[in-house]
Amino acid sequence: MDIVQLPLTQIDEDTDQPRYQFDEEALVELMRNIEEIGLLSPIKVRTIDGGRYKIIYGNRRYKACKRLGLATIPCIVTNMTDEQEIYLEQIAENLTRQGFSPIEEAEAFNKLMTDPKFSRSVKFLASKFGKPESYIKNKCELLKFGNSVRKLIIGGTEIRKDRLTEDQLLPLKDLPMEHRDPLALIMARDEMPPSDVKKIAKLFKDKDISAATKDKLLYKSGPGLLETWSVQQHNKAEKSKPAEPKAPKAEKPKSTETETATTTAVETIPAPVSPYEAMDKKLNQLLAVLPSFTPLPNEAALSLQELNPEERMELIRRMEALLEQLRSHAEEWDKLKKIAAAN
Repeated sequence: MDIVQLPLTQIDEDTDQPRYQFDEEALVELMRNIEEIGLLSPIKVRTIDGGRYKIIYGNRRYKACKRLGLATIPCIVTNMTDEQEIYLEQIAENLTRQGFSPIEEAEAFNKLMTDPKFSRSVKFLASKFGKPESYIKNKCELLKFGNSVRKLIIGGTEIRKDRLTEDQLLPLKDLPMEHRDPLALIMARDEMPPSDVKKIAKLFKDKDISAATKDKLLYKSGPGLLETWSVQQHNKAEKSKPAEPKAPKAEKPKSTETETATTTAVETIPAPVSPYEAMDKKLNQLLAVLPSFTPLPNEAALSLQELNPEERMELIRRMEALLEQLRSHAEEWDKLKKIAAAN
């Protein structure tokens, strides 16, 4: 395996590679190491047209050397052209590297299984990367969550404020979206451990609790939800106890006591909602369902010319409805932001 020094100016990054998140602190630390002892591990590139090279793996090392203003970088050069083999090697290499995030893994595995160019099975991926099938499946489950949750996902098991580990998220994966993403944001904010998240997830899976009550529970904090689960479990245990024999009594008109006793504790637990809680819930719901902005391709504008008059009018009507909703939301939240900043 020959290693050659190539000019950085002749090397292009691969925008389709599975890794695209680069931690700034880790990148600065890598630059410091390169300055002190040099780059110990070469990057791998493949030849492309025009006498240039495209990175297969080593983007982070390439970025560090480029920032340092180095003229060349050590490279392993290959003539690989098979797109699938290149992508598989990129994933395999990144799985051994620090900072390959769980969501990047999930997107890479999902692409290999769903992209017609690859169409690989879970079994194939598990064998190829030396991982259990459950590992691949659990990673892909993370894609059920919206962008506002995905961007909080980190590797490892350390619980950090406003961050989420896989262990915190997986208990919530099968909940409906209107509960799943807002709950994930609450778990991140309140740093709830996986053991508590599992209990809260069971609370929201309970079919005896109405959807309206579950909606009200979203106003609670993580510890508040855990307390609700605890009270509910206590009440269920009490109701399951055999009734003690009692001395005969004269019959009395039936009251509503029995009906009240059978009502779940959860139905009466939600406290009156404060204006702040209502605002916070609405903000979480918007963040959970509103996708991150990505510009449409230039072809989208050109395609409008192909519409007939009826299609164009219908599209304009829907655009106006969307813009009206977005303007209303923007005005409301901009006003609230200014009030918060002034205080």
